[in-house]
Amino acid sequence: MSNIFPKWTNRLPLILLVGGLVAGACVVAGVTYYFTPKYTRVGYEPVQPVAFSHEVHSGQMGIDCRYCHNDVDKSWFSNIPSAETCMKCHTQVLADDPRLAPIRESFEKNKPLPWVQIHKTPDYVYFNHAVHVNRGVSCVSCHGKVNEMDVVKHSKSLSMAFCLDCHRNPHENVRPQDEVFNLNWEPPAEWDPEREGKGLVDQMKIRSAESCSSCHR
Repeated sequence: MSNIFPKWTNRLPLILLVGGLVAGACVVAGVTYYFTPKYTRVGYEPVQPVAFSHEVHSGQMGIDCRYCHNDVDKSWFSNIPSAETCMKCHTQVLADDPRLAPIRESFEKNKPLPWVQIHKTPDYVYFNHAVHVNRGVSCVSCHGKVNEMDVVKHSKSLSMAFCLDCHRNPHENVRPQDEVFNLNWEPPAEWDPEREGKGLVDQMKIRSAESCSSCHR
């Protein structure tokens, strides 16, 4: 009597076992990479090569974000300042402070400091900083009140739902253009998003897109 099933089916249990193990490993790797705080970033607060305090520089001293991140309103990405930017002040201020030794060395050797990136979107997401800040979206909206952070941490989810909520309701998230970099700005008591917010949306001709291709290119 001939076999009903072909011979290769004898290996089917092994194939299913190996396939299941590979699929399981992929799922575990994917979850580990994409769903841990280091990737979703909420609460992510890495140790930096130099203990830079935004609370001191931005909060107490009132230094404008654009002094260090000078391309944030011109480029798709927000640049990390070079040691040269730091040394514009620190050749005079705390010039010999040992805490700034890595900055001085970086400046003298023209070698970038290995800053740890905190805010990061997935590789499959396109985000343009200049477009957003030039349309009344403040740093606070995505980064939180960094001017109150001694150590900067990732405070917003930056998830797809987070972005879509803003794109669907831009009138609730925009502010006057001259207040974008004022991290302490709060809407006045008479501010009505349905009136002032939508007025700004019309004034700045904001047409926030919701199609997949807007962010996934």
